[in-house]
Amino acid sequence: MANVTWMANHTGWSDFILVGLFRQSKHPALLCVVIFVIFLMALSENAFLILLIHSDAHLHTPMYFFISQLSLMDMVYISVTVPKMLLDQVMDVNKISAPACGMQMFLYVTLAGSEFFLLAAMAYDRYMAICHPLRYPVLMSYKACLFLASGCWFLGSVDGFMFTPITMTFPFCGSREIYHFFCEVPAVLKLSCSDTSIYEIFMYLCCVLMLLVPVTIISSSYLCILLTIHRMNTAEGQKKAFATCSSHLTVVILFYGAAIYTYMLPSSYHTPEKDMMVSVFYTILTPVLNPLIYSLRNKDIMGALKKMLTVGPAFQKTMK
Repeated sequence: MANVTWMANHTGWSDFILVGLFRQSKHPALLCVVIFVIFLMALSENAFLILLIHSDAHLHTPMYFFISQLSLMDMVYISVTVPKMLLDQVMDVNKISAPACGMQMFLYVTLAGSEFFLLAAMAYDRYMAICHPLRYPVLMSYKACLFLASGCWFLGSVDGFMFTPITMTFPFCGSREIYHFFCEVPAVLKLSCSDTSIYEIFMYLCCVLMLLVPVTIISSSYLCILLTIHRMNTAEGQKKAFATCSSHLTVVILFYGAAIYTYMLPSSYHTPEKDMMVSVFYTILTPVLNPLIYSLRNKDIMGALKKMLTVGPAFQKTMK
């Protein structure tokens, strides 16, 4: 019997316990309702934005193609963590099996990595549109956009396939409590009873590379964009270029800022409470903010929305 217990503790195949957000809250039921509402808002906003882009011919451009990809990622992203967390709270269960933990970790890392590269692809698209407008339709054709988007999904999945198996093969002894609301790599690593320092250095270097490449593309793209905007003669052209780029820059700062804190700052800066709050921001709040950031200040999307709302009543009148 003792031998079986030892095997369960060291193979990593016994259940983990997710401490979660609700244990820290004085009003868990209210917090559960708030997160459920935010979850529904994120799904409906992103689904509606994808539908709007798909249905309006004026939005069939590379920029909106990438925005629809971002919305798709955000929908899957929030669905990986929140439903499990809410269901656990309602059912009063806080356990997750090792295979389910590994699957959650893989999907989360894949989607986060894909979004890193997609934001870089979106910056490159804006660079081509503003700095090379005459060659833009040729260089950013539908095939080119499809290739870039597929590359983002592929590179993200490489991260998932690289980090998940290594993390989940470490021996986990003693406590099985993950001080988080989902199976995030750093939180799971803290449970390992073996030396993970070499792997943590490797993970740090990979994260630096993962962030450095997209940040270099984004920075150089926007530097060229700013120089081009400065040379523009018309105030209207400058205003339109700034409006187009400011939304994307806001999303980049929100997403990359949280990622830098989670994966690149030394462990001395981290506490379980801080880590959970930052994770809430970029796994729950970011997916609900992104559609608003891209929609509220975007004339094309607002115009398509007004057209959809006016077509509906007009169609009903013709049917009568």
